[in-house]
Amino acid sequence: MNPMFARRMSRFQESDLTPILRLAANPGIISFAGGLPAPELFPVEELKHISSRVLADQGKRALQYSSSEGHLPLREKIAARSNKNFRTNLKASNVAITTGSQQSLDILGKMVLDEGDCVLSESPTYLAALSAFNACLPEYREVETDDKGMVSADLEKALASEKRAKIVYVIPDFQNPTGKTWPLQRRKDFMEIVSKYDVLVIEDNPYGELRFEGEILPSLKSLDRRGQVVMLGTFSKIFCPGLRVGWICGEEDLLASFGNLKQAADLHTSTLSQYEIDAYLSEYDIEEHIKKLIALYRERRDLMLRSMERAFPEEVTFTRPAGGLFTWVTLPERVNARDLFLKALEKKVAFVPGGAFFPNGGHENTLRLNYSNMPPELIEEGIASLGEALREFL
Repeated sequence: MNPMFARRMSRFQESDLTPILRLAANPGIISFAGGLPAPELFPVEELKHISSRVLADQGKRALQYSSSEGHLPLREKIAARSNKNFRTNLKASNVAITTGSQQSLDILGKMVLDEGDCVLSESPTYLAALSAFNACLPEYREVETDDKGMVSADLEKALASEKRAKIVYVIPDFQNPTGKTWPLQRRKDFMEIVSKYDVLVIEDNPYGELRFEGEILPSLKSLDRRGQVVMLGTFSKIFCPGLRVGWICGEEDLLASFGNLKQAADLHTSTLSQYEIDAYLSEYDIEEHIKKLIALYRERRDLMLRSMERAFPEEVTFTRPAGGLFTWVTLPERVNARDLFLKALEKKVAFVPGGAFFPNGGHENTLRLNYSNMPPELIEEGIASLGEALREFL
């Protein structure tokens, strides 16, 4: 049977990147491809205790259906942590629980985008956000992006010229894929510009608490005076991705519409996972857990950057992130990172070619490396092998 697929499926064909990433997952490959946390820091023993206690004390509620907006005590804790860390002014009613922050991207696209509407994004941007929005058949406008984030003049130009602009999607803290962070003044300039237009700003913030140096900067949501910013967060990067619990922060009327679509999608996020995380936050100190993550990831970042300085040719450049999970590599323009991937794979090392992170294509002389998942000895070995592949390729 050949089903009559909707036109949106034309954007969901297997890309040439899919078999590349499938190869990267093979055993024996040193993979810098995925954005995976370090599994050795998952709080397995603590969760054994928490799971038993939740089932013993609240099992009948934790295993039952629950509300679409999520478990109230957990939403209260998320609002309080956001207010403390990102200088927002949220109540529990400004927070809804989602099945990972990826669900927020999917639902927000359905809420806001009609076919042919325009999404403005950084250049490059998060690949899975493009996948979520693609179901709505939008057009993309890449806004010029430098080491400080979206370039204000090009953002203003894009908003003035794109009459069907509906969403501005950004990752101001330790961006995926580049690892770049917007300074405070760029954030203020951004909010001044977008406040002139009726667009929804999606501030994706999965990495903001994983800062290695300096203080956490005010979020765009904290600078929002019109209620046009929604901020997304997740426990995937600061706790356990397998629990699939994230959140969205926004104005109450927007979250009401969001909740209607979430109810249609999955009724609600796992009740048990929400109760377990809420219990963990009550009984343990997640801030201490995050400090352990930061210490480990800082060490691995430093090791990867030192290894790249030794192993990579001088004509290859890379970012030096102050937090998060990724560094971004720019090769000479004549080099296609997809071809380099095959050469690197012969040496048992993998990465993600960068062209897929650009909504409108091009820029194939780039690649993304993850430093959070591999242990130190494999970071050194893998970067040395990648450096050999680069020198042979060049």
